[in-house]
Amino acid sequence: MDQFMKAALEEAEAGLAEGGIPIGSVIVHEGTIIGRGHNRRVQKGSAILHGEMDALENAGRQPAAVYRRSVLYTTLSPCAMCSGAILLYGIPRVVIGENRTFLGEEELLRSRGVQVDVLQDDQCIRLMEEFIRSKPELWNEDIGV
Repeated sequence: MDQFMKAALEEAEAGLAEGGIPIGSVIVHEGTIIGRGHNRRVQKGSAILHGEMDALENAGRQPAAVYRRSVLYTTLSPCAMCSGAILLYGIPRVVIGENRTFLGEEELLRSRGVQVDVLQDDQCIRLMEEFIRSKPELWNEDIGV
């Protein structure tokens, strides 16, 4: 596992430790993490703070040119909302820890020219499988079921 996916996984584990949903993300610009975050819907009572959205928020206001030269790492396949933000800001590459427990809008991203790399990382899969098994109602709420 590379350092950036490791950082995203650390974010996911922090979210779980806070009583939230274990999905983490980092945004990397030219080899440096400029934003990191994890799903904080439970912690903040938020409708939108998925891991990717939290990482974008924590990156702060950036020029479009920065996003166009960035890579977003996320432990889980991005949902429609997060994929929309990826497209809105022109992030050209997304590295996904796994998509076995949830398949997001990867085909939409690819159809719009985003490079999508799926790692099927065992740690990311195990973290989500255990969470979904232990808190199915919270997981279903998060994905809008």
